[in-house]
Amino acid sequence: MIRVILVDDHALIRRGLRETLGEAGDITVVGEAGDYGELRALLRTTDCEVMLLDVNLPGRSGIDVLQALTDEGRAIRFVVLSTYPEDQYGIRALKAGAMAYLNKAADPATIVQAVRTVAGGRRYVTPEVAQALADSVATRAGAPHEQLSEREMQTLLLIAEGHKLSDIAARLTLSPKTVSVYRARVLEKLKLSSNAELATYAVRNQLIDLGPAG
Repeated sequence: MIRVILVDDHALIRRGLRETLGEAGDITVVGEAGDYGELRALLRTTDCEVMLLDVNLPGRSGIDVLQALTDEGRAIRFVVLSTYPEDQYGIRALKAGAMAYLNKAADPATIVQAVRTVAGGRRYVTPEVAQALADSVATRAGAPHEQLSEREMQTLLLIAEGHKLSDIAARLTLSPKTVSVYRARVLEKLKLSSNAELATYAVRNQLIDLGPAG
């Protein structure tokens, strides 16, 4: 039986994942957490082979959590989940140490197959991520946003989605001043001058999905 921990701040999403994985027969969800603090408490008493980890967690991004647990030497294989396009954020997640990256709107069968593949010690790469990897190899110079830190990337995406700095600060459990610093760094690195230009950049580079939410 493959033991899985779910980490997502939305209870409904955790419920859907739990039901999907529970129907597989060979996968059991042994714990859930809505943020990093809950996860740390859970890991004191519960082990897992695979962790399904949301990118956007309150206070600390999923990528930060992945890297922290990996640095501790924990033998956990990570499947990163997000609403952001696979071909844009997938490489970032894989570089950070994830074994798979899936959009939350992925077909249930895909999620189950990814967990099984990752539990077996192999990466699970969707066609979208595979194409992005191929494109990155063929392109000598990466896009400017690839140089952003995890927090800077989060700030860019949330601004592009129309969130105010105060809302972003609450979402990331940061002070508005700190978020303003991240915004300034993003503008400088991308050579842009306003939130409107950040949004245009994100759309042009397909960093956000303008379609209906999945």
